[in-house]
Amino acid sequence: MRRRQFLTGASATLATPMLLTHRAFAAEPGAPLPIPDVMDIGPGAGNALTAQKGTRAFMSGAASDTLGYSQDYLGPLLRFQRGRTANIDVVNRTDDPITAHWHGMHVPGHLDGGPQLAFAPGQTWSPELPVDHPAATLWYHSHVHGQTADQVYRGLAGMIIVDDPDVDAGLPDDYGVNDIPLIVQDRNFDRSGRMSYDLGMMGVMQGFRGSEILVNGAIRPKLTVPGGLVRLRVLNASNARIYDFSFADGRTFHQVGTDGGLLPAPVARTTLQLAPAERAEIVVDFADRAPARLVSRDVGSGGMMGGGSMMGGSGMMNGGGNSGSTLEVMSFDVGDAAVTAPATLPKTLPSDIRDMGEPVRTRSFRLNLHGGGMMGSMFNTLIGRDGQAMGINGDSYDMNRIDQAVQLNETELWRIDADMQAHPFHVHGTSFQVISQGGRAVDPQQVGLKDVVLVDGPTEILVRFDKRATAETPFMYHCHILEHEDAGMMGQFTVS
Repeated sequence: MRRRQFLTGASATLATPMLLTHRAFAAEPGAPLPIPDVMDIGPGAGNALTAQKGTRAFMSGAASDTLGYSQDYLGPLLRFQRGRTANIDVVNRTDDPITAHWHGMHVPGHLDGGPQLAFAPGQTWSPELPVDHPAATLWYHSHVHGQTADQVYRGLAGMIIVDDPDVDAGLPDDYGVNDIPLIVQDRNFDRSGRMSYDLGMMGVMQGFRGSEILVNGAIRPKLTVPGGLVRLRVLNASNARIYDFSFADGRTFHQVGTDGGLLPAPVARTTLQLAPAERAEIVVDFADRAPARLVSRDVGSGGMMGGGSMMGGSGMMNGGGNSGSTLEVMSFDVGDAAVTAPATLPKTLPSDIRDMGEPVRTRSFRLNLHGGGMMGSMFNTLIGRDGQAMGINGDSYDMNRIDQAVQLNETELWRIDADMQAHPFHVHGTSFQVISQGGRAVDPQQVGLKDVVLVDGPTEILVRFDKRATAETPFMYHCHILEHEDAGMMGQFTVS
């Protein structure tokens, strides 16, 4: 297995990236949904992903400065196969250090792409990834401490699909026809139509929320689908916004997958809540050939903070509407394409959920909002010992400190609670089972394997790690409101 490798200067040309021709994107609301190009990642040379600067006219006549992987904004869909090694060269052609974190993948710490693995402009990171993960929808993004929110907001993110050749789930799988990736983000635009990230104090405290909803980099696009079952792989790639998705006509759909892979059986739903970094696979039946609109309730952040940002971060009472109002996400119409999907959903699915056994120890985590300056009177009981803005268990993130030491192949119970508002809690290096959420018991068969859980009250998860992480390249646990992560709401741990 290759350890991390960096190339600089003239040597970096050895890893010449394949620059993808990005399909046409929507410059105005209602244009066709862009479908990301696919990069199949297998063993050997030739797989290159280049972080680069670009421009994108999200609105006509207004070019925004952006970042992307091998294109101007976002990145190609990376396709991995379980059981097959994946070699990839990640090239940095931006002006700042970047990483590529394989969010949700079960890989050792030295391949995870966390903050310790940041590499400078002109360098190339060449990991060899042993793909040992059930079929699932994952994603990748930069994970540089203090810069993650800005870099992801500007476009350093993309979707991953892991295929398992030994599993036939009986689900729609014709990519771009009835198997569709939906990367959902909220973004702000100034009066000239350029994307902006005007992060103010309250934007840091609550997380930045934009006023426009983008899907695959397009504002409220439209997709033409066949008249049958269609699988939508939904990723909440927003910095801080929680979505509560539904169809405007109230139609029922079925959830078939979550962060870590397939559910044991399809679950009928009319709404779907996704916090930042959560994913879900849903199957929608368009056999009635009626047009449909995917919408979301404008969900607040919970606790005393409530919904949108009150100052800065996008202006007074930002958030794309008032909490509880309706956000338009995208629309669907039905075309004449031949239906290639199965006519009905299977009753059971090949889920990877297993009995993790009884936990051998318990750990407790408190996600802290600290305060200072003009906010000190509100948060004077939450000041961190190191004086930084946010933390976990009273300490803000320190790259030189190991916060927890976990044993390989031992099941643990992690209890998580939070100050002031709801926080999506992400654990690197594994998938976990949610036992309770908000103080209420959870059925893992309904929730599935997760790597992000929304902590809105006392929450318990069962975790078990089978990949190692050293003190030089540890795993992270953190809030996935990216502004909170950058402000110190993150810890790191070894697995040995």
